[in-house]
Amino acid sequence: MYRTSKTEPEPVWSTPSTEKSLNTKSTNIDTSLQNGQTKEIEVEVKTKRKITKVEETPNKKKKKEKEKKIPEIQASTVKFSDIGGNEETLKEVCKLLVHMKHPEVYKQLGVTPPRGFLLHGPPGCGKTLLANAIAGELGLPFIKLAATEVVSGVSGESEEKIRDLFEKAVSNSPCIVFMDEIDAITQKRETASKEMERRIVTQLLACLDDLNSKPEANVLVIGATNRPDSIDPALRRAGRFDREISLGIPDESARYRILQVLCRELRLSTDFSYESLAHNTPGFVGADLSALAREAAMNAVNSVTMVKRTTSIIRSPTTESLHYYGRFSDVSALKHVQPSAKREGFATIPDVTWDDIGALKQVRDELQLAILAPVKHSAEFKALGLTSPPGILLAGPPGCGKTLLAKAIANESGINFISVKGPELLNMYVGESERAVRQVFQRGRNSSPCVIFFDEIDSLCPRRSAATDGGASVRVVNQMLTEMDGLETRKQVYIMAATNRPDIIDPAILRPGRLDKTLYVGLPTVEDRLEILLTITKNGTKPKLAEDVKLIDIAANEKCDGYTGADLAALVREASVCALKELIQQTSTNTAVPMVTRQHFDLALNKIKPSVSKKRLQNKLQKII
Repeated sequence: MYRTSKTEPEPVWSTPSTEKSLNTKSTNIDTSLQNGQTKEIEVEVKTKRKITKVEETPNKKKKKEKEKKIPEIQASTVKFSDIGGNEETLKEVCKLLVHMKHPEVYKQLGVTPPRGFLLHGPPGCGKTLLANAIAGELGLPFIKLAATEVVSGVSGESEEKIRDLFEKAVSNSPCIVFMDEIDAITQKRETASKEMERRIVTQLLACLDDLNSKPEANVLVIGATNRPDSIDPALRRAGRFDREISLGIPDESARYRILQVLCRELRLSTDFSYESLAHNTPGFVGADLSALAREAAMNAVNSVTMVKRTTSIIRSPTTESLHYYGRFSDVSALKHVQPSAKREGFATIPDVTWDDIGALKQVRDELQLAILAPVKHSAEFKALGLTSPPGILLAGPPGCGKTLLAKAIANESGINFISVKGPELLNMYVGESERAVRQVFQRGRNSSPCVIFFDEIDSLCPRRSAATDGGASVRVVNQMLTEMDGLETRKQVYIMAATNRPDIIDPAILRPGRLDKTLYVGLPTVEDRLEILLTITKNGTKPKLAEDVKLIDIAANEKCDGYTGADLAALVREASVCALKELIQQTSTNTAVPMVTRQHFDLALNKIKPSVSKKRLQNKLQKII
């Protein structure tokens, strides 16, 4: 039997109204439950967010302040008297600084004063020092900004930093803003790889234009770079960085004045000579000369330490030792300091004098008239209406002393010397060879007065009609023609070139205004060979010659016909080697000074053969010239 519960509710048949009311009640209950849970969740989340916000706020705020930090206003202590060798540059700069002290001058004329200028030149030439000296001389607030400090990883913050920088400068006007390495943030917009770089350039342009619209804003903006060609052209137009001042490599007289400034507080030895050191440091910029002075001081300290050894490395200096700390030894310091220009692979130190060159008197006289005369008699040179110096082409067989002549003329004139091998400018990529040519001439203009010497120029400027390389050599020749005699004058940039194949050089290179003077450096005559041998052997003292050696007989020997200067140097070297070999083979110990005899020269004459055929090559070159 089945048992039925009486307490069990009876079924209720639902009607539409009843069902609707039941659904409404259940929905209200569910909604109230959900609302209650939602409120609890929201309270909990808000609480957590609030706690998190309190914990993270200091770090975020500190980071944000650090990212937006603007360089502080400085007071420079550098004066114009601390700069040496840039007198002409200082005169040009002073013309742009009048409105910083007397703004009413330009207001009366109704002209907008210059708002900025660009300093460019090789590294270490004194761009930053000059900017500091301008602020120190005028006694104005100075805001120094490294270009990389502007860049930020957050979108929009880089532009905000630039705006804040100019607002701060305007609020502290008159003021000077110095942007070092400005090329890092002002690259050409058409070649910029990121959109942020374009926005930074645009923001800087807008801020510079705002200065012109604010008459009360007496702010001068100075930019510094060693790559002016990479800056966006819009920055270099009038009203922005409309003046560009070049600081080049100092010449001998400028180095003399720089050394006087650097060494004014040093205790120099009695035998120290400013003239000698300035002459022996071609290619040195101001930073190199400063490093040279520091290296010399270190050598002086080390010399005292080596002489006066103690058990303690660190000891208190005595009065006697301090007297020696200030000694300046420039000879030893020069061995350890390499000029910045030489690191770039183009500048060399001309250590060759006329005494190292035998014969070639006629060629030497022509070179002195072409290069030394414009340098040493510049006033007379200009008075005669001579604007640009002529280019010199040295043609002749290999080993006749063409490169030696170029180095000697640069050393004699005391000007900078840039030696360029023709093939080292060639590059497989399109446009790179032409860019290398432009860089050489730009470096020469920055180093003026300067001699640019192109060795083996026939490899760089062959005839364009015979070009078979797809036009690469044609573009290089065209670039050389433009630089030699283009729209820009060369001023005190002297061009010399050397070749042993003048017949394959493009004729346009040899026209007047470029390499218009060709000097033939041919095979030496008997008299020339005698003079060369006397020069190589230091008049028979090095190596020491025996009494039976007559240099006139060796020079007149038929075997020496066709010898070049390099062949004669090889002859003397081979004779010295024969003397050394004989000395080593001797069993008895002989303390006498080894001497080179006539027998040694005869052995050397049998080994050394002429480098060129006199009849064939010399006649060919004379016909061409």
